[in-house]
Amino acid sequence: MSKIDRRSALTFGLAAASAAMIKPAAAQTTGYKDTTPWPGVVVREYDSETPSLIPGFKTVSMRDIIMQPGSKTMGPPMMNAMVCHITEGELRLAQDEKTFTGKKNFVWTCNKDTKEQAFNDGNVVAVMRITDLKA
Repeated sequence: MSKIDRRSALTFGLAAASAAMIKPAAAQTTGYKDTTPWPGVVVREYDSETPSLIPGFKTVSMRDIIMQPGSKTMGPPMMNAMVCHITEGELRLAQDEKTFTGKKNFVWTCNKDTKEQAFNDGNVVAVMRITDLKA
């Protein structure tokens, strides 16, 4: 092992300090649009919409519903058929006349005009990923 003199140690120290000062790259800020329709609820709509191979549907698109603890949606009727998936957290879901709990990786469907309200009764952020099936 070779000896390190004072000048080399200073050079290494400055290089390490410079590396620590470099800011991380900024997160991607394009490709989606966020809206806040209800307190504690963010809807992230992704820009891509692609043709569907499923008969009866022309296109598919994706969005996330990001819900803070204690938040809820208002339960509007669904504008189209969709597949929903809990990617994080847990939600209590009231769909038409039934209530069920969606835990992480739970998947279910909604048809056009289905009324559904989601509640985040937990203490962590919950994310519902929706694949919209558009006629």
